[in-house]
Amino acid sequence: MAGMESYVEAPPLPELARVVRTVWIQRTGETAYVQRHLPTGGVEIHFPIGGRPQLVGPLTGPAVEVIPARTTIVGVRFHPGTAPPLPTVLDDLVDQRIGLVELWGSLEDRLVDTMAKAATPERALVFLQSHLVQEFRRTSTVDSLVGAAVHALMPWQPLNIDALANHLALSQSQLRRRCLQAVGVTPKVLQRTLRFQGFLALAQAGAPASGRRGADGVAGLAIDAGYADQAHLSRECLRLTGVTPSQLLGGDLDRCSCGHDHSASYLPFLASRSTPARFVQDQAPGRLLISTG
Repeated sequence: MAGMESYVEAPPLPELARVVRTVWIQRTGETAYVQRHLPTGGVEIHFPIGGRPQLVGPLTGPAVEVIPARTTIVGVRFHPGTAPPLPTVLDDLVDQRIGLVELWGSLEDRLVDTMAKAATPERALVFLQSHLVQEFRRTSTVDSLVGAAVHALMPWQPLNIDALANHLALSQSQLRRRCLQAVGVTPKVLQRTLRFQGFLALAQAGAPASGRRGADGVAGLAIDAGYADQAHLSRECLRLTGVTPSQLLGGDLDRCSCGHDHSASYLPFLASRSTPARFVQDQAPGRLLISTG
């Protein structure tokens, strides 16, 4: 309905699919809206139309923001380890919001003008994505080994961090350092974040529990996402979101009732359940890669 708050996600441009999880447009109505941002493992760009854009660094807990009334924001949510070109490593930006002018300089001013002149928010979002395509073509910042580690840490196939480092032919300290630089958090923190994102994806999709270990309902979804039981999920939900699962999902634990369209985000996430990571030997002697095929 006109005048009401709305949030709709969409897939990114094909050229960004390997680095961007989803793009989105949020509109507030006649009153301010309280938004609870949750850890996703990646960074985000929040670009209010007519305002100054910000980069939201990797979150380790909830970040509550009051968005003014009659505001339109376009956003880009990146996969873990695939931040846009930045002059610093990501562990310097954890739990921070940074004005893009501090990162992109005068280029940000030109982008603000272009976005403000866009006829629609959808068109503005295309402009923002086109700019990111050019940035990634100009400067490649993706650590492919960290990307392989991220896929291996998805919740559908629990993996010991020590085993992951061994399979990647890295020491534990090397894997930790590279994740801190490229993702902003340690492999263990990332694994916990992705596990909770897995539970949210199942709940947002209204997916039925698989019945593993005889559990159904929310307990079954928790086990499917990699938790030991429902109590384990509840503890992690409080840690990562500041509220209980019931409060987060609007009272219905089996399905999110926030009213937002998250399908462009959760469908690719759930698709990874059918392509579990497996370790393979590369042609280069001694080099190990992770395949999703």
